[in-house]
Amino acid sequence: MPTKSTKVKAKAGLNKKQLTHLEKRLLEERARVIKELGHYGESFNSSLQASDGDLSSYSFHMADQGTDAMEREKAFLFASQEGRYLWHVNEALRRLYSAPERFGRCEQCGELIGFDRLDALPHARLCIKCKAKEEDGKRR
Repeated sequence: MPTKSTKVKAKAGLNKKQLTHLEKRLLEERARVIKELGHYGESFNSSLQASDGDLSSYSFHMADQGTDAMEREKAFLFASQEGRYLWHVNEALRRLYSAPERFGRCEQCGELIGFDRLDALPHARLCIKCKAKEEDGKRR
């Protein structure tokens, strides 16, 4: 049976070393996403002429035009996903800097989110139980 001191320790938030590790992970993820978005920005800014190597900006075949349009759309979708991910990472950094004592606590139930979960997904804002409930609600 756990003693009173272990119960208190279990309720305590993340220690300074864990918070520093999670901050580093979030900053690394942020840098990676910004770099990735920069690559998408370069591809969006390049002209059709530069992207397919033709001397004219017009495709000779309708299939080439369709392929070009599909590739642009795919790049836009990937960039959009990365942009949403960047927003989540920035929000996690805001939570960490504004209230480090609350970082790592579930926003719904207030329970401590496991460090292993935060290490794998440092921007997590819900514990596994609450996230499962949220996903079950979306499926219905």
